[in-house]
Amino acid sequence: MKVIYLKRSYIYKAVLFIIVLAVALILAESFITPSIAVFSYNNELPIYSVECQGKKAAITFDCAWGAEDIPEILDALENENVRATFFIVGQWAEKNGDAVKLIAQKGHDIGNHSYSHLRMGMLDLDRTKKEIQKCTDKLTEITGVKVELFRPPYGDYSKNLTRTAAKMGYYTIQWDVDSLDWKEDISAETITERVLKYVRPGSIILFHNDTKHTAKVLPGIIASLKEKGYELVPVSELILRDNYTIDHTGRQISRK
Repeated sequence: MKVIYLKRSYIYKAVLFIIVLAVALILAESFITPSIAVFSYNNELPIYSVECQGKKAAITFDCAWGAEDIPEILDALENENVRATFFIVGQWAEKNGDAVKLIAQKGHDIGNHSYSHLRMGMLDLDRTKKEIQKCTDKLTEITGVKVELFRPPYGDYSKNLTRTAAKMGYYTIQWDVDSLDWKEDISAETITERVLKYVRPGSIILFHNDTKHTAKVLPGIIASLKEKGYELVPVSELILRDNYTIDHTGRQISRK
């Protein structure tokens, strides 16, 4: 058997070449990767929260059932000079067009919450597209605004759903603070305590309209968050638009 001995200088050169090649590949990947991460591999994950400078958070409402408390909710937000994000079901919009117009006129985000409020994680591609597009068509018809935020009903999503939403031009938005305000047996105090306990910089807070306590606890929650130094902004102003990634917790993080 023939044994081949390599000079130490050759080994050093080979190792150096491998290191230089690895660094070059890493740098090349950083330039080749699309800057709009929502259209890269990150479109498999929704946005649950956002890395941000300073103490910012977003208040969101899912609108799927009644609408009687919408004026009271809007008054509470206006009194505190806070703009929020409303994720609206298409069928709800058809029944409550005046409420949708009022929400938009007050400067709040108008978000897509599907047309029929189905669990969309298992829907086929064609039905998924129809649910999203039909809702947006109705919201745009009523308000004239461009809709770019989407929240799947019940938070039920799949990789195919978020990929499809991204291809259609939507940021899929979830939440990291759940008020649980929809529960019949929950108290106003518990809702307030939950929100104030779990909120952190970059949080997206989930509320619903047509509940027993939400409109009433909202002023106190907003005042307490402001006392803690939080600036409350709509989701459209909280999220990062480019050069970001999304970690395993759903937190949107800047690549810079």
